[in-house]
Amino acid sequence: MTQHPRRERRTATARELADRFGVSPRTVMRMISEERAAYEGRSRQRRDRIVDLHRQGLKGYEIARELSVTAGLVSIRLREARSAGVDLTRYTATGEGNRETRT
Repeated sequence: MTQHPRRERRTATARELADRFGVSPRTVMRMISEERAAYEGRSRQRRDRIVDLHRQGLKGYEIARELSVTAGLVSIRLREARSAGVDLTRYTATGEGNRETRT
């Protein structure tokens, strides 16, 4: 069984690292890129968390602040969830599932 090295998310741009090590930015991207499965898993968790926080009654900008993403990303993910048929009903603090009416 072959083990792949664990790759941490980089904190510098590919251009900065390429200049530092004397290689091309493409080489840097290829060598330290995040595995697709890891990225998709992290993305899926973030989408699920956005929907969960929305159901708890948080506003888009509050969700964005909580997850350190943009309000635009939150809006896009909620719109995608609605079009996919995900129930975005907001629940009360007691978790009873009462629908919050919006006028």
